Parts: sequence; structure tokens; C-alpha cells
Amino acid sequence: MRLRTPREKRILYIKTAVRWFLYYLLIFFSFIFMTSGTWMKPILLVPIPLFISVNNNQYASVFTGAICGFLIDISCGKLFGYNAVLLSFFCIATSLAFELYLKNKFVNCMIIAAVVSFIQCWLDYKFYFQMWKYDDVERIFWKVSMKVWMYTVISSLFIFLIIKLINRFLMPRAHLTIEEAIVNRNQQQ
Repeated sequence: MRLRTPREKRILYIKTAVRWFLYYLLIFFSFIFMTSGTWMKPILLVPIPLFISVNNNQYASVFTGAICGFLIDISCGKLFGYNAVLLSFFCIATSLAFELYLKNKFVNCMIIAAVVSFIQCWLDYKFYFQMWKYDDVERIFWKVSMKVWMYTVISSLFIFLIIKLINRFLMPRAHLTIEEAIVNRNQQQ
């Protein structure tokens, strides 16, 4: 059992609420960025739920992945729910991978973001262009899809830094158990 006072519990609830508010504010601004301008810009709503799912449980990860996926579908004019299913799956996989195997390091996060972004761009190309056998369809993959993927990977760096900053100040810290507190007190004396 963790030692927490009622004051610490209130602070924990407030920090958690502010942290999730900032997460969804970042998602909202990314959605606005994606819906304005041309099609040649990063898909910011792919790395955001992945980086959020690194430090959170599977339920929060799947919900955030589904919300971001629906927003991608709305902003890109895709089949409603297509990206929501993809991002939900990848967010659960990311959450489990970081919980069980990986450490929360910059390189691990960037590799996951690059791989998932590539899979998302590749599946979009397969289902929306190559399946219909357009002429010179591979040019779309190399001229459009790969540029969007590169922009997404590069912008993932800034998204990672923003989410890392939010987590640094607002993520709850682990408290000592009763046994750990007694051992620490005895060692200090």
C-alpha cells in the first residue's frame, strides 16, 4: 500500500486533470493544423497518441488512439473509423511494449513513431491508390506518401519534447511503501 495523505491525493487529481487537459489541447491544435492548408504536411495525430500511450494504461491509450484516429479520418476525408481502428491497435501495442519490454527513451519512442507512421502511410497508399490501379500510382507513394511520412517523423521530435515536458511536471511520482519508509528511516539513523 502506498502512503498518501488526503492533500497529496487532491494534488494528484488536479495534476492528472491538468495533464489530460494539456494532452487534448495539443490534439485539438494538431487537428486545426491538419485541417488548414495543403495536403503536404505532417500527420501530427499519429505520434501524439503513441507518445501519450507510452506512460499511460491501455484504456487511456485506446481511447486517445480512437479519438485521434477519428480526427485523422475527418481531416483527411477517409473512411470514418479506418484510422481509429489502426491507431487504437498501435496505441495498445505501444502501451504494452513500453510497460513490459521497452524503456521510456527518446530512441525507442522515435522508432515506434517512425514505424507506425510508415505503416499508416503505406496502408493509405495501398487502400486508396494502388488498389484501384491508377496509372503511375507508385509516383504517389514516392512523391506524396514518403514526404508526408518524413514530415511526420521530423515533427515527432517536437511532439515528443512537448509531451515529455508535460509529463515531467504533471506525471504522478511513485510513493514509498511502509516497508521502504521504515528501511530508509533506519538507514538514515
